Order: sequence, then structure tokens, then C-alpha cells
Amino acid sequence: MTTSQLIQEIKRKKSFLCIGLDVDLNKIPKHLLEEEDPIFAFNKAIIDATHHLCVAYKPNTAFYEAYGLKGWKALEKTINYLNEHHPEIFTIADAKRGDIGNTSTMYAKAFFEDLAFDSVTVAPYMGKDSVEPFLAFDNKHTILLALTSNQGAFDFQTKTVEGKEVYKQVLETSKTWVNSDNLMYVVGATKAEYLADIRKIIPNSFLLVPGVGAQGGNLQDVCKYGMNDTVGLLINSSRGIIYASNDTDFAASAAQKSEELQKEMADILDASSF
Repeated sequence: MTTSQLIQEIKRKKSFLCIGLDVDLNKIPKHLLEEEDPIFAFNKAIIDATHHLCVAYKPNTAFYEAYGLKGWKALEKTINYLNEHHPEIFTIADAKRGDIGNTSTMYAKAFFEDLAFDSVTVAPYMGKDSVEPFLAFDNKHTILLALTSNQGAFDFQTKTVEGKEVYKQVLETSKTWVNSDNLMYVVGATKAEYLADIRKIIPNSFLLVPGVGAQGGNLQDVCKYGMNDTVGLLINSSRGIIYASNDTDFAASAAQKSEELQKEMADILDASSF
């Protein structure tokens, strides 16, 4: 999917909502455990109930890898279902990969070619030769971890080195990499006050913003400081949507929570004349 296609989908749905499909078998409704593939059954129900309200889905691969081959097959079935039935929706493999050379190329092939995701999250710590292999794929996007929402982000990301915070150095350096137009960035919603400075460095890039909802991030603040002329935001909510209920009404409850966020986003978009 191209960036322009993503922007058109945001306009069409009046939404920039991304739903995280982080499936924990200890949290899904008990009746689904009787299914042959409870993970896929859960995801399919969530997708069927919410696809008209969001523009992206983001499975965190750890929640699939934890269940071995069955989990990986459920991930494969999920992405195949999305690509077949909702090809207009942007898909994110939240894998947080990071290695160099041929290893990164193989990671990229796994997510871009075998599983046919539109994008994958990547850690920048090892530098350009760990990221550029992902950027080499046409119409695929690499989402770089820039400033995350966890407490440990302050261990390194906000430290000042030679007069500049590390996360700012990451942003500036990444712009020099080959095919950097294919970059998007992760910026946590709980770091909304940093967004104004981030936009000075990468004014036109899309930001994937986790942390709205269960982690306490505020949508209005994120939009105030982070929106650009093409919106430039994908706001992710995972637990707050998919675990809105753990009973038989779980999909309807997920749709209700999604609609609440979508309506708030529509109001923001209308006010901005986007």
C-alpha cells in the first residue's frame, strides 16, 4: 500500500485508528477456546466487527510466537484474511526486528513477501545497515522505533549526547538512509509533549502512536502536536478495544469502543478541514 492510498482511506472513513491484535488466550472469551483455532476465531470476529471503523491493524508478533507453530499459523491466517477481504486496510507486523545485512533482508522477506504485510516495526539501535534492507522493498513501509511510551524510554532515548537527545539524533540520521521515504516512526502517546519537536524534524512522515486508551495517552493532545496536513498519524489502541468484553458480546463491545474513537477522530478531522 502506498502512503497516498492510506491517506485516501483516512479521508474515506474519517478515521486514523489502528487496532492492535494482541491475542492472549488467557483473556479472550472462554467459549472461543473450543474453536479449532481460537486465536484466528477471535481476530476474525474483531475484524468483521471493526473493519469499517479503522484504517490499520497491528498484530504484535510476540502474541503469536508465544504459541509456537499454531500461533504463527493463526497470524498467517489473520493476514491472509485481511489481504483477501479488506485489502484497503494498512497492515503492520509489530515485530520490532533489528539485525544487520542478510539477516535483516530475511526478516523483511518474512513479513513483506511471505506474509505480505504492508509494514513492519524495526529497532534502530544497530544503525542503517539494520534498517536499509527493509527500506529496499517497494511500496512497503518500515516503522522505526523513535520515542516509545514505556518507562524505560528514559534510559536511553531522551538522554542528551553532544547537546542533543538521542531520539532526535535517530530521527535526523534516519532521513539520510537510502529509501528513507519508506520510513514511518513509532512515537508513544504518553510522550505527546515531545511531538512538536519531532514534527520539526520529520514534518511529513506518518507516526504510529501507541498508548491511547489503556496506557493513558490522550488523543486530543497527540493530534494537537502531531497532526500534519495529511493527518500523518495512526493511533493504535489494543487492549482498550479488543478486551472491552470477555463474554459472547466481545466483538460488539470492540466495535463500540472503536466507534467512540472513530467519532472523536472524525470531529478532529472536520475541525481541521482535512
